[in-house]
Amino acid sequence: MKRIQPVLDVNQMPGNPLQWLMLSLQHVFAMFGATVLVPLLTGLNTSVALVASGVGTLAFLLITRFKVPTYLGSSFAYIAPIIAVSQKWGVEDALIGGIAAGLVYGIISLIITFTGVDWLMKLLPPVVIGPVIMVIGLSLAPTAVNMAMNDAEGNYNGTFMTVALITLAVTLLAMTYFKGMWSTVPILFGLIGGYIAAAVAGIISFAPLKEATFFHVPDFTIPFVDYTPDLNVAALLLIVPVTLVTLTEHIGEQLITSRIIGRETLRDPGMHKTVLGDGVAKAIASALGGPPVTTYGENNGVMAITRVYSVYVLGGAAVLAISFGFLGYVEGLIKTVPTPVMGGISILLFGVIASNGLRTLVENKVDLADKRNLTISAVILVIGIGNAAVDINGFALQGMALATVLGILLNLILPKTKQEEQPEVEETKSTSYEKAANDF
Repeated sequence: MKRIQPVLDVNQMPGNPLQWLMLSLQHVFAMFGATVLVPLLTGLNTSVALVASGVGTLAFLLITRFKVPTYLGSSFAYIAPIIAVSQKWGVEDALIGGIAAGLVYGIISLIITFTGVDWLMKLLPPVVIGPVIMVIGLSLAPTAVNMAMNDAEGNYNGTFMTVALITLAVTLLAMTYFKGMWSTVPILFGLIGGYIAAAVAGIISFAPLKEATFFHVPDFTIPFVDYTPDLNVAALLLIVPVTLVTLTEHIGEQLITSRIIGRETLRDPGMHKTVLGDGVAKAIASALGGPPVTTYGENNGVMAITRVYSVYVLGGAAVLAISFGFLGYVEGLIKTVPTPVMGGISILLFGVIASNGLRTLVENKVDLADKRNLTISAVILVIGIGNAAVDINGFALQGMALATVLGILLNLILPKTKQEEQPEVEETKSTSYEKAANDF
């Protein structure tokens, strides 16, 4: 694999502590906005999410034998199921679902060890994954719009909508015009711009910041310590199927990472190791009371720009994230961010998620003129966005989980055309993800 000469290679340590700190801070800035946004949207604790992402990243680096420079932050794919489960059964059941998702990763890692990855690629082709990713983003659209324009009572508020649009505008300007390192943190700039607008509009309550202390212990929610977990099958069926989507994201991120650092991470240390590391990180994050984590493309972007691939730098970012979680003023400041600011950011982020699903279909040349592909995509979109449910004696599947299962079944059952049978699934997916890597 062609390599670009790195400034710091995978196992090279920065020359001095100040350089190490600055390089690690870049990665913290890159992941910070998205990592704290997920707990804000789902009602989980932001400080716990920071600690969970740091601990999860260190676990991933350890399991992959410090051969894969990757940062893991809060996963957007789990937002909708976490909200649904939390509202219906409580946040504890949502956390158990996150732990179960990590265990599923462990099982898949074991299977990959003995059977390879071809079966996984064939089970999750672009015609299934693309529409499922679109469902994730589009099903969250009402949440984003509600946060942007409605007050706590659900009534339209013009000031809120103005602040949300300013937040969105600043984020778009940062994405479009900023260069270099600053181009990797548009969410952070959007939050800052929206926060200033909200302060001018007088809709910020600074009470959480006034009540904060310099050092505090995050409000961890740990099973068997803070609550007794139970086996809620219905809740698990809402969360665990998302694993199929995040697995595809994982494969894509590892292909991109391999292209950036010039090493085949899916061969050394191997996909079974990277999947296991991701799964353990998910389980740890949820066991601490945070959202499940996933590998972050934002941090891949930082590596591509800086040509610094050092696992020591990524590990340093993880340590900084953990330390930020114990700083009371950081949590207090995050709590003062008003809802319309988060709504303005969410309009873009949820739309980007849906657009990435469309991009998956386009880049993999999925022909929607083909009746088979059109049928699979149509069923997934309507079942998922419509939040359809199947309940048989308490055994329920609904929304995205049901859409994913039906998509997989239709892909396995419906006969393929001769044109579809020619390209190998793995080659098609690799081409798509390698193209994404070249975009960096």
